[in-house]
Amino acid sequence: MKKTIKLLTKENEIRVIDDALDIYLEIPHLAYAEVKKKDGGKALLFTNVIDKKSGKKFDESVLMNVFGSYKRCELLFGRTIESIADEITKLLHMKPPASFGEKLSMASDLFALKNIFPKRLKGKGKCQEIEYLNDDINLLDIPVLTTWEQDGGPFITMGQVYTQSFDGQLVNVGMYRLQVYDKNHLGMHWQIHKDSSHFFDQYQKAGKKMPVSIAIGGDPLYTWCATAPLPYGVNELLMYGLIKKQPARLVQSITTPLCVPEDADYVIEGWIDPSELKTEGPFGDHTGYYTLEEPYPVMEVSAITTKKDRVFLATVVGKPPLEDKYMGWATGKIFFPLLKTTVPDLLDYHMPENGGFHNLILAKMQPHYKGHAKQFMHAFWGAGQMSFVKHAIFVDENGPRLDNYEVFATYILDRFTPKSMFISEGILDALDHSSPETLVGGKLGIDATAANKVEAPQLLGDEELLKEVKELIPDAVDLHQFMRRTKNPITVISLNKTKTVKEYFEALVTLSTYIRIVVFVDVEKNDVNNSYMIIWRVTNNMDAQRDIFISGLMVGIDGTNKTSLDGFTREWPDDVDCTKSVVESLKEKGLWDLDDKLFNEYQLM
Repeated sequence: MKKTIKLLTKENEIRVIDDALDIYLEIPHLAYAEVKKKDGGKALLFTNVIDKKSGKKFDESVLMNVFGSYKRCELLFGRTIESIADEITKLLHMKPPASFGEKLSMASDLFALKNIFPKRLKGKGKCQEIEYLNDDINLLDIPVLTTWEQDGGPFITMGQVYTQSFDGQLVNVGMYRLQVYDKNHLGMHWQIHKDSSHFFDQYQKAGKKMPVSIAIGGDPLYTWCATAPLPYGVNELLMYGLIKKQPARLVQSITTPLCVPEDADYVIEGWIDPSELKTEGPFGDHTGYYTLEEPYPVMEVSAITTKKDRVFLATVVGKPPLEDKYMGWATGKIFFPLLKTTVPDLLDYHMPENGGFHNLILAKMQPHYKGHAKQFMHAFWGAGQMSFVKHAIFVDENGPRLDNYEVFATYILDRFTPKSMFISEGILDALDHSSPETLVGGKLGIDATAANKVEAPQLLGDEELLKEVKELIPDAVDLHQFMRRTKNPITVISLNKTKTVKEYFEALVTLSTYIRIVVFVDVEKNDVNNSYMIIWRVTNNMDAQRDIFISGLMVGIDGTNKTSLDGFTREWPDDVDCTKSVVESLKEKGLWDLDDKLFNEYQLM
């Protein structure tokens, strides 16, 4: 962490804040605003950290937004992201050498691989300079942040969670949010699909306690490795060795059999009784919504060890854009070669951060036959973490850059018809709130690889069309048309909803001369002119099986919040919003400098 701070200072990529700020809301709110700035703002180092509730002042600083820009990502990786992807591609396509020169080259490449395996050291590491055992254990002495007003408590957000299979043969490093219940208990939010959860099942069947060690800090690349979507049973720290060209240096925890990086700033060790579950949450998550209370395993802390000169690493999650935008960018680039082994005709893919990553993927492929794109959809929905993708849009090799959204949208809309859609059902991320039941819901694929013949509709201005709409739907409040120059304009209508959206859609069918794709959202908290946040809202809120309606060439999408009016029986979560009094306080201190335009554009409140 100290080396990272020096590097970021040298590159003018860090902002030091010496004002006394609270771990409850103040620090995370300021970090939330910082990452909304152009190019992700700066990393933030808070040097005067307090807990107003207890009156405690912490010795350590808090570091946030460390990965929050493309430049900082590459600084922390120590090389370009493309070079890592190229190296993986080279390894995956390694062929028998045909000449002596090729043999030497291969020998050099293979020799370099000796550094990818973590190295276990004898004795103790820097992470164990200070030990807290028995009555000295106190999680409340660590500056763990409470980010949002409705959060169930303070949460560790950048923890590297080290676990192993029951037989000790497999190890895993994952990143899961960790709720602090009291001085020696943590909630373990590992979702049912995660490797640590699979390990937990093994201990549960055996009726044995499960060891867990959680590292915080050290080389930031450890933290990224904890998010890496590697296959089950593959140690994520192999990526550290591959990228850094030196092995991760590990030491054994003092009360568990697990090894952790010797230079971590904190290590929290403990054991999980598989018979004990406790309510975890709510928590304002990266979906931009609160995830609701659910029972999860509980870790009883057996030891806390730290460096003498430590820094607490944290992140903030909520509405996009956030630090995970940049971490996700690196992940997507690096793991593209591995994904191609499953779908070799894949040319490129991209997950827009305002699509919530798993909620929307854009992909370019080389189609070879009719239905090839649909085959790809099945491959995506069955490939590791890609199986959580809700909405996938495929274009052919002639399609534009996937991150050139305006041009990409034009390309799709000029060749889209309702028959381009493929609706299925499959597994969903545990954080998804839109489906009628947890973990399973509708999935939408759009095949834009073929240019369908499409006739453009007649066009009316927004005011004129809104007048026509209101005559049929008195609950309509506002309307805006996007992509009017294409053959499938998108009409967004905000509503004071008093009936099902399907009924509204059916009432508008008589206007199909003017409307092709119509998206319905609630009037509350939605600006029909803000395409960035409309995409965020709709990809979060829709279930393809329930919320897509078709009449001829006209397609309707229900992006509203679901209630009993819709037959929805699950609890619908609130948006993640900043607390007004905290924002005002930070402004009074002269620390809040986010432009009001960005504040409104990203809907911070």
